[in-house]
Amino acid sequence: MKRTSEVIEVNFEELAKLRERARQGPLGEDDCHKLDAAIQALHYLIERIGEKDTTISQLRALLSKPTTEKTSKVLEQAGIKTPGENHPPPQAKGPPKPGHGRNSAQAYRGARRIKIAHGSLKPGDRCPECLKGKVYEQRDPGLRIRIVGQAPIAATVYELERLRCNLCGEVFEAEAPEGVGEEKYDETAGAMIGLLKYGSGVPWDRLERLEASLGIPLPASTQWEIVEATAALIRPAFDELIRQSAQGEVFYNDDTSMKILALARASPQRAEEEASESKERTGLFTSGIVSTGEGRRIALFFTGRNHAGENFARVLAERAQGLPPPIQMSDALTRNVPKLEEKLEILWGNCNAHARRRFVQVTPNFPQECRFVLESLREVYRYDAEAEAQGLTPEARLRFHQAHSQPVMDALQAWFAAQFAEKRVEPNSGLGEAITYCLKRWDRLTLFLREPGAPLDSNIVERALKKCILHRKNSLFYKTANGAEVGDLFMSLIHTCELNGANPFKYLTELQRHTEELAKNPAAWMPWNYRQTLAQADTSEHRA
Repeated sequence: MKRTSEVIEVNFEELAKLRERARQGPLGEDDCHKLDAAIQALHYLIERIGEKDTTISQLRALLSKPTTEKTSKVLEQAGIKTPGENHPPPQAKGPPKPGHGRNSAQAYRGARRIKIAHGSLKPGDRCPECLKGKVYEQRDPGLRIRIVGQAPIAATVYELERLRCNLCGEVFEAEAPEGVGEEKYDETAGAMIGLLKYGSGVPWDRLERLEASLGIPLPASTQWEIVEATAALIRPAFDELIRQSAQGEVFYNDDTSMKILALARASPQRAEEEASESKERTGLFTSGIVSTGEGRRIALFFTGRNHAGENFARVLAERAQGLPPPIQMSDALTRNVPKLEEKLEILWGNCNAHARRRFVQVTPNFPQECRFVLESLREVYRYDAEAEAQGLTPEARLRFHQAHSQPVMDALQAWFAAQFAEKRVEPNSGLGEAITYCLKRWDRLTLFLREPGAPLDSNIVERALKKCILHRKNSLFYKTANGAEVGDLFMSLIHTCELNGANPFKYLTELQRHTEELAKNPAAWMPWNYRQTLAQADTSEHRA
């Protein structure tokens, strides 16, 4: 069973009051939401309890607030204090350093920048102070930052004057300002709604209430129609992302559960009956795939009945022939491995963070043994951070790990083997199962010691999946498969922008404004190069 990042909280006092209100009359909308959340939580727990590998400790972890898995904190909770943890007494706080805790002006990448010339001087003028020298422009200008609030969706009503002839009845209407077309919804509206819904996880009803409170009534159904139409226009960019991601060097993939009402079963009992009769898969998932290569990172999301491995195979079907075998990083579940019709070699590595978590879970019962494992892995991660800080090439990083991390991993493997050989650990215990998990997958866990560019873990796709987990937490489900497909498209484009330092709002807006160019050459409209494409188009227009 995979640990969920969601915390299920049940307020029994609220449920008791809700029950009393239900006896007195129909429930309101808020009460129905609370009741639905309680039912969803109960259903989720029943599903987890029904899995044969579920343990009491895992159920306890679902119902309690998540804790940090940092090595020092895990060992401290187990009663072990590592060297250097006797912290000195806190010193009196002095005045904060200038600018401490503040963002620099360069951090406001999306801000509008306005150059202000000096009111009375220009470069080359005589200095008004000494009357001898000349003033010259400084490289670093003075900076003032002004932050203002604004509604997520704004509207402008153009009142066009109308004049009517009292004799012939002809009506003359003023022309709308330049740039105001016949379409009611601007491209920026579709971009902002999609960003709020699929980038920030704001449900439709909350968006509707927020906008109505700001004087812009926009029904949830209308907002869905806007993003659905927007998705149809920018789909070539999503298809091109899939094609380019297939050419990547390293792939990360994983699954998380998702619900689509149109595909969901009526009840768990009915689902079991139908599954036994038809052998059809009943689970619904969102697969996350992150592809890296040539200094770029692409995030893709696919929601439906397919597992991560099957969606990964769909992506690899677009891979060009003659490319070297890609590296795949995931946890050890076989459903993450693609089953390809054509023979395509894949270098499969397993996530060391997943292996480490098994020892974190049993640290309270085996503190000393787990301390050795956690500190060994911490040392390896420290070496990896050093390699990244130095900006090493994949080949240089491989040599660095072989020189520094190889002895640590060899010692850890020998220690694992000795626990069973010397009968220090019961194989069926929690620690024994964690060790067995590592020994069975040792070659895949140590792929980073043999292949240039092989990562240590799949944390990047775990972070990517938080996009859809946030959506699931707030909106609970997709209504239809088409809705899930639109969500996958927006999340893929938005998170790819974030991974490559692009502004997703501006990107989605420009895609809509250049749909014809996008359809002809989608490769020129990726998050990492669309600004160059726009600059080239502006240069061509000026020349013409």
